[in-house]
Amino acid sequence: MSTGTRFKAQHEISDGVRSKRIGESTAPASIPHPNREHAIKRARLTAGFPNIVNGQRIESSRLMKISDPVTGEELASVTDTQKDALDHAVLAAKAAFPRWGNKTWNERRALLASATEELKAHTDELCTILTAENGRPYSMAQFEVTWVFDTYVPALLQMKLPDTTWNETGVGQITKRYVPLGAVAAISPWNLPFLLSFTKVLPALLTGNTVVLKPAVFTPLTVLRAADYIREILPPGVLNVISGGDDLGPWMTSHPGFQKVSFTGSSETGSKVFASAAPTLKHLTLELGGNDPGIVLPDADPQAIAENLFRSMFALSGQGCVTLKRLFVHESIYQAVTEALIACAQHQKLGDGFDPETTLGPIQNRPQYARMQTTWEEIQEAKTPILYQGKVPSEGAGMFFPVTLLDNPPAEAAYVIRENFGPLRAVFKYRDLDEAVRLANGTPYGLGASVWGTDPDSLEAVARRLDAGTVWINQHLNPHPNVPFSGHENSGIGIEFGEDGLKAFCNVQVIANRR
Repeated sequence: MSTGTRFKAQHEISDGVRSKRIGESTAPASIPHPNREHAIKRARLTAGFPNIVNGQRIESSRLMKISDPVTGEELASVTDTQKDALDHAVLAAKAAFPRWGNKTWNERRALLASATEELKAHTDELCTILTAENGRPYSMAQFEVTWVFDTYVPALLQMKLPDTTWNETGVGQITKRYVPLGAVAAISPWNLPFLLSFTKVLPALLTGNTVVLKPAVFTPLTVLRAADYIREILPPGVLNVISGGDDLGPWMTSHPGFQKVSFTGSSETGSKVFASAAPTLKHLTLELGGNDPGIVLPDADPQAIAENLFRSMFALSGQGCVTLKRLFVHESIYQAVTEALIACAQHQKLGDGFDPETTLGPIQNRPQYARMQTTWEEIQEAKTPILYQGKVPSEGAGMFFPVTLLDNPPAEAAYVIRENFGPLRAVFKYRDLDEAVRLANGTPYGLGASVWGTDPDSLEAVARRLDAGTVWINQHLNPHPNVPFSGHENSGIGIEFGEDGLKAFCNVQVIANRR
């Protein structure tokens, strides 16, 4: 391609066959898919998406339009919440806190179980809305929603933070308790809006806090609809969900009524959240960006790991903070690994998420699409070799970026060091393992990493040298609700998941009883 080429929906579709699953063939498809109209009609988008505050639907005349990233058409309108409405939501959360916080753990757990069971009954509708507003394949929307219901919720509701008691000489009987903080501001991102909203909301509520949740400006619909379904199950004010534009987030993070902010988003925005919350000394959990490396050792089997590698790199069309973004492959198997990855890439189909043959969707929003275009222009200007580049659909107005694999680019180039939030990945050839580890650790991020091979001792040794909150061995992008998840360096502050994630929503209180 010539320098300056931009990827648009008008590009020709690839002649090659593609498949829903890697390795299976299918015919090319058009966009949009005829299933779309029927599915969206079932999802009742015209029923509205009001804010939910104090158990009530709050309508507004000040609205924002939410667009379909595949067609470019308007899906629905939501409230553009202003300061006075935020204050109302915070007051509702604060008023509900004493009674909610004083309920027993089992009482709160039972109410949350009822709420999630109600949501589970609407799985198809939630998945449809999620596909429409996010653009990804319906199967990925199903994965996101059902992972919350079938994996996350059962694990969370088994957890508990009991008091612990012991005797300490000279002090007396010591009781350590975990007590709720108060009202929590939760701000979730657009790439996994349902999952990353409820993995904030549910542990906050279980530990006795109340919540005001702001879903992302580009993808608020699924979360607002979910909140509407459970507004009469949870007591008024316990969960409040408000939509809004770019001003709402800073208003929330600086609001004196919140005791904690739980935020997922970019590292750049995370630093602003940190500064905004500092004057009121709020508790913070920041799950931020990542530029995850993977190191493939010389004893790895290229064919055995290729599909797992590819999925780890291109899940969510590469729009994931903890997807594998930089792959370091030993020179002895570089050709075999890259050929296997290319074979996987050739079977992908970009398109409408309602088309069952689609495997990858568009870039979700225009600002992110523009960032990807700028990065591509830098790559072209540098004349970086390309291992593989797919095509984008020829019809529709979707913001599609082709699956792209870079061939051994400079590991310290600016377009490699920063996080690429899209289907663009770099593969590097290394000879010296020490150098591969140095380069793997050579970004400001430290969210996830992985090592691939067959020798257990070598895998463990390399894993311990990588600077990341989670280092997977022969896997990547595989969090679990019982396993703590955190970032190093610019990838975040605090912990999510596991009992450590619950404790992040609590203060520690010690009662020292000298009898």
